[in-house]
Amino acid sequence: MPSHILVIDDDPVQRRLLAGMVEQLGHVAHHAENGRVGLSLLEELGDQVDVILLDLMMPEMSGHAFLEEVAQRGIDTPVIVQTGQGGIETVVHAIQAGAFDFVMKPVSPERLTIALHQAMKVERRHAPWAGERADAGEDIGFASIVSASPAMIRALDLARRAAECDIPVLIEGETGVGKKRLARAIHQESQRAERPFIVVDCAALTPVHAEAILFGRERGLGPAGAPRLSGKFRDAEGGTLLLSDIAALPMTVQAKLLRAVQFGEIEPVNANHPIKVDVRLMVASGRDLIAEVREGRFREDLYYRLSVFPIALSALSRRREDVPALVRRLVQRLGAEYGHGSGQGIDAGALALLTAYDWPGNIRELEATLYRALLLAEGRELTVRHFPEITARTGPIGLRSMAADGMSARLAAATPEVEAETPGRVAVLGAPEAEPRTARSDGLIATLDSTGDVRKLAEIEEDIIRFALKFYRGQMSQVARKLGIGRSTLYRKLKDYGIDPDNPLSSAA
Repeated sequence: MPSHILVIDDDPVQRRLLAGMVEQLGHVAHHAENGRVGLSLLEELGDQVDVILLDLMMPEMSGHAFLEEVAQRGIDTPVIVQTGQGGIETVVHAIQAGAFDFVMKPVSPERLTIALHQAMKVERRHAPWAGERADAGEDIGFASIVSASPAMIRALDLARRAAECDIPVLIEGETGVGKKRLARAIHQESQRAERPFIVVDCAALTPVHAEAILFGRERGLGPAGAPRLSGKFRDAEGGTLLLSDIAALPMTVQAKLLRAVQFGEIEPVNANHPIKVDVRLMVASGRDLIAEVREGRFREDLYYRLSVFPIALSALSRRREDVPALVRRLVQRLGAEYGHGSGQGIDAGALALLTAYDWPGNIRELEATLYRALLLAEGRELTVRHFPEITARTGPIGLRSMAADGMSARLAAATPEVEAETPGRVAVLGAPEAEPRTARSDGLIATLDSTGDVRKLAEIEEDIIRFALKFYRGQMSQVARKLGIGRSTLYRKLKDYGIDPDNPLSSAA
């Protein structure tokens, strides 16, 4: 049975090209020249539309405005947005607004095929919660979450405990840190795993639509009455409902949510009596909810009902130990999904560069950056030149300040210096490749080897001794004193490592 694809693009040539590719793939294409016409077609076609192909830059109603309107109406049909070259910020904004995926113009038939295939797996119209379920065989439990840092290990320990009970969970953290993924993992590891997992973005709700979207609506009186809407609570019956960005929930709706939490019942719009629901509630917030309570923007009684089990997720900049594993996992997944195959890799220099960057957009920005790099890549391995924007933002000063804070020990392995495609040079930290047993002259000692594994303690000690000898100009007493060892111990180590005190940075013969 063919799928129905709604193509929304103000450029008639581009619209016809996309529709032609869609039809060649065996699907039915519906055309709309702008967002408003697209919304009208959605209302007319209803559940027939399986996927929406949306141009972001359009007159009358832009793609971003269309995404906001779709979210407010509670429509969860997967949307694939089109964007020009570059513009990662635009893509991130679209994903935040609810887009399922994005393609770069001009889109190739191969890329469009993959994007449509991924979107149609969601099958939202057959099961309201299907968009939050993994593909068959995909691990979406706790094992799928990278947790090399102490902060993530603590968060996962709390999450495992949360999965064993049925009380509300509050997940706090910056945008893009993985709050939704952690919530889904808790659901997947709980007794409700076989039931729906529904996500509602409260920031996309308006006071006019929020109540009906959450709690449902019975059909209004008269021929022009509003149609019936089940509401997200009833869609999530027996499963889990995640309210993302809970701080943005209109105050008028917070009282009704409190009733749902307290008594396990909701009252749909136009209903004459409340309805019992069996739903496990989780909420996520990028803002400090206590501060929102103090400012009078969030109900205090609701806060204490929702924060029974709080879990805090740190920003990616505060858990750099997680970055190398995240990068490798994302490169493998994105490479396989977008036609590069499962053998796509990343070299040590690029890995170190990405680890050194602060990632203000967290994992979401990291994923968008890696996707853009994969578009630029021609070989089987990503290198520093595939990340020009990150290279431009990360300089020697930033890297050295991180090293001073003790962060160099957490960086992935890299070449001593990598020639950037922008003016100047960018120093990246890691194990030198050409002379792996030679100390760095800049005082930055690598703790990871070229494969990303921790180096042996003896190798690191040797590098420190070599550097100290160079730094203190071969003054043995001062070197021993600064290293906290006796001179006899220092001489023994020089012999063991084959270090020439007069030329400490040279490799042993």
